[in-house]
Amino acid sequence: MVDRREHWETVYRTKATDQVSWFQTHAGASLRLIEACAGPGASVIDVGGGASVLVDELLDAGYRNLAVLDLAESALAASRARLGARAGMVQWIAADITRAELPAAHYDVWHDRAVFHFLTDPDDRARYVAQVLKSVKPGGHVIVAAFGPGGPLQCSGLDVVRYAPDALHAQFGAPFRLLGHETEIHHTPGGTEQEFVYCYCVRT
Repeated sequence: MVDRREHWETVYRTKATDQVSWFQTHAGASLRLIEACAGPGASVIDVGGGASVLVDELLDAGYRNLAVLDLAESALAASRARLGARAGMVQWIAADITRAELPAAHYDVWHDRAVFHFLTDPDDRARYVAQVLKSVKPGGHVIVAAFGPGGPLQCSGLDVVRYAPDALHAQFGAPFRLLGHETEIHHTPGGTEQEFVYCYCVRT
């Protein structure tokens, strides 16, 4: 766990936030899916949100019950600096999602873009799913975006697991009813393309 944290701290300390491969100037798909799931009164957690601009856009859209979790405190610090005074409107959680202490039945929306595919250990994936089961309210929504079958085999120097939509949803199993899925071709700051698969489901 220490090595994992140090890896991501090093990434954010040595690269500009707009130069990491997953950077987006606009988190369009994520914002649209969250807004389709729940209104501004919803409790939303962005897992692996780090320096993403999604939190900015959710605040712009009127959401006020937001949490951003990331393993790298330096990534969260970048978001807080960018948001300025508005950073106080967000709960910031520096933790490993497979081991974090999250409140039970608390979140209406769980969002993750580009964390789950880094969990190459089946035990880590099982712990992740257990966290979702514990902390998402019954009837709450789960949005997970991971590399699709045409995505890279590695990212940021780490191996990843690629998923077709059915395989991604199968990791979560019967307690989650699949509502839909879509594919996004992400254009990285370095000029390459990455295929992401978004699956969205409801906690039954």
